[in-house]
Amino acid sequence: MKVLLVEDNPELTENIKNYLLNQGIVCESAINLFEAQDKILCYNYDCVLLDLMLPDGNGLVLLQFIKSKKIDVSVLIISAKGSLDDKLYGLDLGADDYLSKPFHLAELLARLKAIYRRTKMKGFDELTFNEITVVNSCYQVVVQNQLLDLTKKEYDLLLFFLTNKDRVVGKNAIAHHLWGDYTDDLSNFDFVYQHVKNLRKKVSAAGGRDYIRTVYGLGYKFDTTAI
Repeated sequence: MKVLLVEDNPELTENIKNYLLNQGIVCESAINLFEAQDKILCYNYDCVLLDLMLPDGNGLVLLQFIKSKKIDVSVLIISAKGSLDDKLYGLDLGADDYLSKPFHLAELLARLKAIYRRTKMKGFDELTFNEITVVNSCYQVVVQNQLLDLTKKEYDLLLFFLTNKDRVVGKNAIAHHLWGDYTDDLSNFDFVYQHVKNLRKKVSAAGGRDYIRTVYGLGYKFDTTAI
């Protein structure tokens, strides 16, 4: 999972980012509406954690922007503004959930996982495509009834492909989804090729089909028509 935290409190930002990172979630941050909008236009996220009180305006402006541009990303509002009107207005605009400050980080994680299950996994903990089954709660992948020994990044890569079936995804998009801002200073994305190669090898060794197609000059595609 990859999230964007829109929050101007440095201490809270650091605490949330470190906690989510330890849970295997890539978390980037933006301190204002302008920076958040720029990141949302440039990169793909599974969820935006959105504070309402930002230095350059109300966070609901960003929510309105996301909905007007039909950007495919969930929104979890996290704000000290706990009035019923704020909550209802945010949900009416299309937010997926609302969490009032202060909150426990464990509850934030639970809300994120629930949103991800609803939006990406159709409400189920397991995601199955033909002979491949992903069990998200325990980060397991089973192919032909055989449990695969995947690294966390290989698991995230497979889940990324499965939730973007039949779409061409570029190496840059894959790298940024798996590593976030840490990829900004890299000169190439050869490590993406290596992870894709390893994933293909492990799935094939368990008797699974190779659904991952190389789209030369663009990236990769999880091809559901592969035979």
